[in-house]
Amino acid sequence: MHLMRFAATALGALLTLGGNAFAASPASGDLSPINAAEWGPAQAAHLLERAGFGGTPAEIDALAKLGPVAAVRRLVYFEGAPAVDLPPFEHSGVFDESLDQFPASRPATTDLAKANGEALGVKVKPAGNRRMQPVVNKFFYWLRASRLETHRITYWWADRMLTSPRPLEEKMALFWHGHFATTEEKVRDYRKMLKQVELFQEQGLGDFRTLLVSVAKDPAMLAFLDAGVNVKGAPNENFAREIMELFSMGVGNYTEHDIREAARAFTGWNFQGLEYRFNAEQHDDGLKTVLGHTGPMDGVDVIDVILDQPVTAEYIAGKLYRFFVRDDLDPAMRKRLGDLLRDNNYQIAPFMETLLLSNDFYSPEAVATRIKGPVELAVSTYKKLGLTSVPGAPDFNDVTASLGQKLLYPPTVAGWANGRSWVTPGLLLERGNFALDVLLPDISFIPEDRYPVAGTGYEIRAVNERIRTGQDVTSATKPVDKDGIGDMMAMSNAMTDRDEDFNTRYASYRGWQMAIERVKPIPRHIARLDLTGMVLDAGCRTPMEVVEYLEHRFLSVALDRKTREAMAAFLETELGTADVPGAGSYAEDPLRVLLHLILSRPEYQLG
Repeated sequence: MHLMRFAATALGALLTLGGNAFAASPASGDLSPINAAEWGPAQAAHLLERAGFGGTPAEIDALAKLGPVAAVRRLVYFEGAPAVDLPPFEHSGVFDESLDQFPASRPATTDLAKANGEALGVKVKPAGNRRMQPVVNKFFYWLRASRLETHRITYWWADRMLTSPRPLEEKMALFWHGHFATTEEKVRDYRKMLKQVELFQEQGLGDFRTLLVSVAKDPAMLAFLDAGVNVKGAPNENFAREIMELFSMGVGNYTEHDIREAARAFTGWNFQGLEYRFNAEQHDDGLKTVLGHTGPMDGVDVIDVILDQPVTAEYIAGKLYRFFVRDDLDPAMRKRLGDLLRDNNYQIAPFMETLLLSNDFYSPEAVATRIKGPVELAVSTYKKLGLTSVPGAPDFNDVTASLGQKLLYPPTVAGWANGRSWVTPGLLLERGNFALDVLLPDISFIPEDRYPVAGTGYEIRAVNERIRTGQDVTSATKPVDKDGIGDMMAMSNAMTDRDEDFNTRYASYRGWQMAIERVKPIPRHIARLDLTGMVLDAGCRTPMEVVEYLEHRFLSVALDRKTREAMAAFLETELGTADVPGAGSYAEDPLRVLLHLILSRPEYQLG
């Protein structure tokens, strides 16, 4: 209860901090460039927070020395940035061509096997026990393998966020992932998810028209929004609705008639493997009327009509502004931003250059008023600690999921809610626990890519444990409750079970075994920290100097004087002295506890 009261108090403080308690400043809403005389390390740090994932003191100092124009151009256009030398994703080799037309469900797989004598490249046994067991094993194998490989993609991507000399490239990809939200749970093919992430990385700062057309033809999006059933004579409205409602215009700027007509224009759009395919026989080439325009339009024509609507530029520009600058956006400012994006022919880079150079971006209303999302929080923590790779413990996927955001698994096609939804009392506690697990590792950590825990993990573990005691498949696959205590229901007699075509629970278990045999493990190193060396190298000699240094390095919002003094007193008590260099041989644990206190505070949630 004490922890929950603390979290509730911290939540109130955080919402006050992030709620813009300032009277309107002269810079608020001013899109003209910041004066070079007003530029310094604080502005450079803010720029790196928003256009990247924070910075180390060295990175902030280097950007501050460039001046505002050169600093922004380095981030937006990569002028003067080091060459990119980031490794591509290393596939485990889990895919084979038989998985390309993966059935929609287990029943669909077994129906296919019954009809054709094989499915997923596996033949049905001509006789014997459980004739379709190998087929069902393969089905569950791919579900497990694709999910595990997707988890490896998030590590690869998080490492890029942490180490790329082009941080805005990755931040833009993160933004577009939330905007064009697709999930592996529906797509069920890590390769398509990877291809989409790479699309966002490559085109995220280009022109929005090219990006929108590319996403509309992207296999992950086509699979996610059921392109395969969008055919002439029976159009499926999923993509047409989402492209208007979520991807371009926003609710209320189109009619149901527009959606129905646009759906006809996208008929025949499909994919084969990882490539877009247009099926002319399935395309409706008749006249359509969309948003007042009539003609034999196809999907690209509809996209061009959508982009001609002033509200489209306003919607996209406003969403970019709220992600990179601040939530507060009045109609007049939204229109100005829309005009700016249209004047730049929907080119994202010059639009972002204007935003990141603007007085508005560095105004009191914008600085340290945005609540960091879970991915930003985790990556920026690693960045400010000076890490050069994402640690495998705590698990990045588990951490961000527990905080409300799991990469490549958005909750809906609308992506994540962002903002204050990130900081309920329970989530604030989880944020503090994340910091604790980085600084003082959890010795009970279990790697989820080697040990089944999510979903039906308890069933898989139960089957494994029973088989290891010598039980046969029938006995080992009896249903269990989530605590693994006992049967949920009576089972058929053993002989009936032995004569069935397949055993689903065994297939789930065997599929997991096959997956972990092939999927490369995530490296599970723990963050290697030397806070003692960090503060001594910074010249800190007293507890107060330590607190001030860590505050400056990690926080965007200054601590109040009483909190700062209390933390310095705490450190002095833990060290048993005010002489920090003299306590160097045993200072590491007290410093880690101190930093955990700082990273658990409301101020750290803002960037």
